[in-house]
Amino acid sequence: MKIIAATSNPGKVREIKKIFSLPTLEILSMKEAGIDIEVEENGTSFEENALIKARAIARLCGCAVVSDDSGLCVDALGGAPGIYSARYAGDDATDGERIEKLLSALAGEKNRDAKFVSVVAFITPDGKEFSAEGEVLGRITEELKGNGGFGYDPVFYSYELKKTFGEASADEKNSISHRARALHGLYQTLKENNILN
Repeated sequence: MKIIAATSNPGKVREIKKIFSLPTLEILSMKEAGIDIEVEENGTSFEENALIKARAIARLCGCAVVSDDSGLCVDALGGAPGIYSARYAGDDATDGERIEKLLSALAGEKNRDAKFVSVVAFITPDGKEFSAEGEVLGRITEELKGNGGFGYDPVFYSYELKKTFGEASADEKNSISHRARALHGLYQTLKENNILN
């Protein structure tokens, strides 16, 4: 089965290939499949956005598609930035500007509990839809720690790793990440429904 990973992020494609490692599967990035479009993710939840993207790509390629939407949810901010994590400080903001806005919003706040959430969606060639969610719990630090990862990683302290994602190696982060958990959950669901064999 050919599966298009609806992302332009090579790291995400590698992660999907690692988890969906069956000899019967061929996983291609959008670039490898010759698809070059921007999909407007205008849903109101991670699941809606993942499905919007997957449906748009499925219409173009007629094969199976896997897509994800993820973000950071902070308790004291009512779950923000949530689905707006990438656009939290404006469409063209840098990771540094997003972190700066987040730390400013949490100035003086004692409750710094947060979680990263990912929902992955899968559409079969005949249009069946599946999704799975993964999350990882932690808290927002008061200053940046580590320079690994991307996005909010340097200020997200993982309770499991006992360090920020910015201080963690790629393997450490991927072993517990919200996206890895969602992908593993999706893989199991697809196996149980005889979609993957």
